[in-house]
Amino acid sequence: MQLPRWWELGDPCAWTGQGRGTRRMNPATTGTFLLTVYTIFSKVHSDRNVYPSAGVLFVHVLEREYFKGEFPPYPKPGEISNDPITFNTNLMGYPDRPGWLRYIQRTPYSDGVLYGSPTAENVGKPTIIEITAYNRRTFETARHNLIINIMSAEDFPLPYQAEFFIKNMNVEEMLASEVLGDFLGAVKNVWQPERLNAINITSALDRGGRVPLPINDMKEGVYVMVGADVPFSSCLREVENPQNQLRCSQEMEPVITCDKKFRTQFYIDWCKISLVDKTKQVSTYQEVIRGEGILPDGGEYKPPSDSLKSRDYYTDFLITLAVPSAVALVLFLILAYIMCCRREGVEKRNMQTPDIQLVHHSAIQKSTKELRDMSKNREIAWPLSTLPVFHPVTGEIIPPLHTDSYESTNMPLMQTQQNLPHQTQIPQQQTAGKWYP
Repeated sequence: MQLPRWWELGDPCAWTGQGRGTRRMNPATTGTFLLTVYTIFSKVHSDRNVYPSAGVLFVHVLEREYFKGEFPPYPKPGEISNDPITFNTNLMGYPDRPGWLRYIQRTPYSDGVLYGSPTAENVGKPTIIEITAYNRRTFETARHNLIINIMSAEDFPLPYQAEFFIKNMNVEEMLASEVLGDFLGAVKNVWQPERLNAINITSALDRGGRVPLPINDMKEGVYVMVGADVPFSSCLREVENPQNQLRCSQEMEPVITCDKKFRTQFYIDWCKISLVDKTKQVSTYQEVIRGEGILPDGGEYKPPSDSLKSRDYYTDFLITLAVPSAVALVLFLILAYIMCCRREGVEKRNMQTPDIQLVHHSAIQKSTKELRDMSKNREIAWPLSTLPVFHPVTGEIIPPLHTDSYESTNMPLMQTQQNLPHQTQIPQQQTAGKWYP
């Protein structure tokens, strides 16, 4: 397969679509496509080859429209079907994808996206990704293979790298070719490099960010790393001055002169920008001094012989079962003798108890029995303690107000003076006039 000229030059970013061909974009022209290649594939277990460059952002779109025709019932010409389709991607022979490759699909009604930055360790090794599509309406599946042939880049890695945090974008929105092309164009206007590559894109959730609230169209945020071949511009260096560092420590927005070139479409958190100059980085590699790596001689290993001697387990049986059982039996006999054969009896107890204590306990038992008998009889006279004992005027003792046959349940709690018998009328004060005895 002969590759076009722009494959040899090494494009900064690649977009591929399943069944739609390969689209290559040159960020230097800010979103202008150099070439579009359309390829027709078989709908059953088709394989697709892509050729990303190491250290350059790779994006592959899994389009639902391409897989719709593989699930019955097949749509008729002019008929629109909108079945929910989800995708599962994994490295062939493994349950997950390579470490550098990520996948995202928001809903079953949106396209899936594979994205990541290939590493130099995988250059020249074809990476086969199995793509399984699931139709959530018919439960049908279709499988395709994506063969990723990672190519080496001549200028990899770029010496100057900058990572921006965009607050008003989600990762799938930033992966769109038009949006990413606009961002690279804005960076190029600020940086003015000869070569500018998109290195990697990472969601803020993968960096420990929180899921935003579903209000006011809030976004998760996305980190975009770009690389260039020229030093950082003065505008990008403004975030490193002490005034802006102080404002960032106080959670205030720094003053950046070139922010207006991004503000029309991208809200950048300049406090989270990261500038990496690989030309000044000192290698921290330390040579490992290895020892002899020889263990001390422990002699020749002698495995146990195949013929084992028989062992008598009778002694072990006596020790583990017979001895504990004998001890338990002796303890049981001692306890039975104490509980059953050492009882003193009631007569012996009464003989050793003082008479005054026996009388006291006997009186308590009789009182308890009498109270229990009284509680069983519901028709008894009221206690005398609840009735008046002396007449309020004469001071004489008043007999009970009712007989034993009087039903106490119908007697009122308080009686009026008219109801009280044997009551003497108190003389009332007479008006002025003649008094008769």
